[in-house]
Amino acid sequence: MTLFDQISEDIKAAMKARDKVRLETLRNIKKVFLEAKTAPGANDTLEDADALKIIQKLAKQGRESAATFTEKGRQDLADSELAQVAVIEGYLPQQLSEQEIEKAVSAIIAETGAQGMKDMGKVMGMASKQMAGRADGRTISTIVKKLLS
Repeated sequence: MTLFDQISEDIKAAMKARDKVRLETLRNIKKVFLEAKTAPGANDTLEDADALKIIQKLAKQGRESAATFTEKGRQDLADSELAQVAVIEGYLPQQLSEQEIEKAVSAIIAETGAQGMKDMGKVMGMASKQMAGRADGRTISTIVKKLLS
């Protein structure tokens, strides 16, 4: 079952359970999926890898919105965003810890023979591909900078 199909099934389950937060969140995810499927050049398909990228993006946007709402003193809106992020994160694979990311980046540096910051692009490209969906790009970048300098 594709991620798109899983979301559709979970929408039905959320409707039956009358879970408003989950239902609203899943409908939003499906809307974004449908937009991606019907975008020019998409061939009316959505691969799971692309769907995962969309889900990661939605989770990141939700966390950023919650932080903004908290800064502005709107904890009620922040709590609502965080509840939706919790639903979204249920569809993401288990995230890697910083130690696991550091270990993987060290292996990539050894494999590519990277010497310093001039090789950061090469290391980041491989690291981003290997850890796609399992680690945040900003965290990977921070660790690569630390290990290359």
